[in-house]
Amino acid sequence: MTKKFLDLAAACAACGAAMADTSRAAGAWSVDFAPAEARLTLSHAASGARIAGRLSFTGPAKVTGAGVAVYPSQTAAWRVADARDGAKGRLALVDPADNVHGYIAFQPDGDRVSLLVYHRTAFAYEGELRFEADVTARGDAIPCRLAPKAHDRVLSVKSGAAVSSDDDALFSPAADEALTFSSGRLSAAAGGAWRLSATLSVADPTRNALSFAVVRDYYRSRWVPYYRPLDRTRAPHAPTGWLSWNTYFDQAGSKENLDEARFAAKWFRPFGMEIWNIESWQDNSGRLPVSKFHNMNLETYAPQFPEGMKWLADEIRKLGFRPGLWMAPYGTGNEAFYRAHKDWFLHDAEGRPIQSWNGKFTLDPTVPEALDHLTRIFDTASHDWGYEFFKIDGMSGRGPGYCAHLYERPDVRARFRDPGCPNPFERTVAAFRKGIGDDRIFLACQGHFTGAEAAYADASRTGADIVHPNEPVKWANILLQARCTVNQIFAHGIVFWSDPDCMLVSQGALAREQAQVEATVVALPGQQTFAGDKLAELAPDRVRLIQQALPVCDTRPAKLYPQFGHLPVWDLHVARPFGDWHVVALFNWGDAEARVGVDWDELGEPADRRFLGWEFWGGAFLGAQTGRLELPVPARSVRLVSLRPDRGRPQVLTTDRHLTQGGVELKDERWAGRTLTATVRTVGGFPLTLRIAVPTGFAVRKVAAVGASVASTLESDGRVLAVTLKGDVSADVPVTVEF
Repeated sequence: MTKKFLDLAAACAACGAAMADTSRAAGAWSVDFAPAEARLTLSHAASGARIAGRLSFTGPAKVTGAGVAVYPSQTAAWRVADARDGAKGRLALVDPADNVHGYIAFQPDGDRVSLLVYHRTAFAYEGELRFEADVTARGDAIPCRLAPKAHDRVLSVKSGAAVSSDDDALFSPAADEALTFSSGRLSAAAGGAWRLSATLSVADPTRNALSFAVVRDYYRSRWVPYYRPLDRTRAPHAPTGWLSWNTYFDQAGSKENLDEARFAAKWFRPFGMEIWNIESWQDNSGRLPVSKFHNMNLETYAPQFPEGMKWLADEIRKLGFRPGLWMAPYGTGNEAFYRAHKDWFLHDAEGRPIQSWNGKFTLDPTVPEALDHLTRIFDTASHDWGYEFFKIDGMSGRGPGYCAHLYERPDVRARFRDPGCPNPFERTVAAFRKGIGDDRIFLACQGHFTGAEAAYADASRTGADIVHPNEPVKWANILLQARCTVNQIFAHGIVFWSDPDCMLVSQGALAREQAQVEATVVALPGQQTFAGDKLAELAPDRVRLIQQALPVCDTRPAKLYPQFGHLPVWDLHVARPFGDWHVVALFNWGDAEARVGVDWDELGEPADRRFLGWEFWGGAFLGAQTGRLELPVPARSVRLVSLRPDRGRPQVLTTDRHLTQGGVELKDERWAGRTLTATVRTVGGFPLTLRIAVPTGFAVRKVAAVGASVASTLESDGRVLAVTLKGDVSADVPVTVEF
């Protein structure tokens, strides 16, 4: 065998190897291509991210030597193959005549890899590259959007495995890590997996690239330097409850709290109210300001709490609630306590006590003995008295009267026992957490995602007080509550549960339409929902409004970045194994009636998707909607619309149980033959009405339910079937409707 022949054989072997599966590195990614199936796999070892699927290209059936389509309307499938010229880092686009007329290049950039499809030289044909891939990310990854949108008008939250065309990432709260994709449509696949469909254009430079990137420390490197993922073992959902401050202020004692709790045990606890929080209980707390309260010890204000705080916690628990306690431990108005522990407190250069919102005497957070004391009092309140929820006030706030601000001021830091202490505020929240224990809920008030409380608190007050002391709620307060919700909802359910302050719906202060706005602002995004009215004084329609906000629907933000202003559209996208729907709030924040609308693309839906609409607060069937929803909305009002994909057959439209219209109470929906079965969670002793769309060509034959009485009637000219259920106990009630 001659050397020339051996050289030729080696060259042929090398060519054969080039036609086999190939693997290459692209930064932190590995790129594997199997030409026989045109299967591309991108793997990121550090994160475990994997994108694997088939590449396919559609181009002209025939091109000239200049790359011009002979008959542009005639298309054909091209092959995606390994490059034929030995160039590394790209694949070839092979036309039906077996000529290479384009390439797919892989561009590495650390944790990012990009696919670029392009012509060979200055070719003029058009064609599309499709990539249908299975996407693997971390197990807790949620679909979301990381890139802000220009002129965005929509606050978006999700419940369940909801996905939309707006999504550009899968984010893992546990790892604080995101897998991003620059284009394509994500969808849910079986078994909790994900599917990505992307189409690139070889002739459009704005659509010729697809990139994937692993973004590490997403929250920690941007807004939340103390980021820890929310611990759902302590608080599996946003807390619900009642507190006295916003109507009683400093005048609610044990009697007032228990009178309200007895009413709530009948009217609200069956609907999901859980926590009963006690405010202004400390000695000398019978009159504002808070700075006079004895906040740093456990002395009780006897005139309003004669039986003591442990007794009160036990009584609250007997009524079926978890007892909670408000505390403002960053200072005190107790002069005797101050004199006994003078070195625990801050003084100016002349030796005068430094005052704050929290007390005439303000805590020095660098004094270990003081921090130990705080740990002990929280331990006593938690484990000896039995309180399970702690609202800790005076934290970050929005001004220097609150201690996170105060402790950062150079003139104050100079007065610390340890002026060089790098993290004085963090020391306080760590002491609180240690005393409270790992099995209790810690609400930071006012907390903030930028501070150390993010690492320790389970919930955070994101807004200002909904009322000023001894004043009723005003429209301006609701506007501020809404603006704070918009701005900070991106941290909700990821960093901590958002608390926009109480939901106040009193008929003495708010018109019904404004009360509906208030309930929608607080509850639709799934935030902490605490009532704060004098409950027994509420009219039946306001009692009903609170019931319809309980319990909290488990939600998460869809856009993981701050938004600003009074957005006119809020969207909750609910996904359940049996279907998905949107609950869209159209707000009119102004003082004159206006038309408010939203396009489907703003909701992450195809323009041609057809939905059936139901307006919740007004109780009206809107019929079929395509492309856009737009309604007249009176001044200072909201329209709350359920949009369900039109299935062309009988289907659930809504329920009157909860403002999410199925998000907490609808457990299942099935269609078999000509029978619709829906399982609904009822509240014992209270009626629930389920509404079902009845399209043309269907007639109701029989309605039945198991475990509840049932009554039915046709509404909206026969297009809607109303089924009213009532059972003696709360239960999942199957309803069957034969057509």
